[in-house]
Amino acid sequence: MTLQAVLWDMDGTLVDSEPVWVRVQIAVLAELGATWTAEDSLALVGSDLSDALKVWMAQLPEGLIEPDELAGRIYGEVIRTLKEEVEVRPGALELLTGLKAAGIPCALVSASYRTMIEAVLSHLPPDLFDVVVAGDEVTNGKPHPEPYLTAMAELGVEPANCVVIEDSPGGTQAGTAAGAFVVAVPQWVTIPPAPRRLVLESLESLSPDALRDLLR
Repeated sequence: MTLQAVLWDMDGTLVDSEPVWVRVQIAVLAELGATWTAEDSLALVGSDLSDALKVWMAQLPEGLIEPDELAGRIYGEVIRTLKEEVEVRPGALELLTGLKAAGIPCALVSASYRTMIEAVLSHLPPDLFDVVVAGDEVTNGKPHPEPYLTAMAELGVEPANCVVIEDSPGGTQAGTAAGAFVVAVPQWVTIPPAPRRLVLESLESLSPDALRDLLR
């Protein structure tokens, strides 16, 4: 097998945005009278945003707020924060630029909505990603394989010849179900080793050649 493409998760993999999500969830839900902790937030790492919204709504009295309004408050504050500043995960930008130089296409496949993705990408060099698939542009979010399969189809590549880079169990499951080799770089949630999966502490040890070797 030959490496045809690398597909990236965004939150927690490309950028360290999970602390932003944690702070915003705690603050907004507390304003509405709910008790919400960092542990509650981390339990949703990698979740599709529509699924997360259902969990948030379940913490509130019925009729207190409409789902669209709650989503707007949380998503809006996250976007505002991401527009101001993002922290790129160690080794991510170096690997992306190396893949670009090597002519290996990359896709960004995120559960975040397009507006959030654009806020993050505004801080990065342009044209690092050949395809971007957002959470509000698919029918089934992660852990369903649809987001990754959609990106693979747009790139015109075979799943078995792709590497997915993820940080969450749900995202890892999605990449595996899509048929890719998965490099898991967990930050907040443990991901165990498995066939066609490499678990690392950091992206700093990866290079385009190292990713090619995974498929040989």
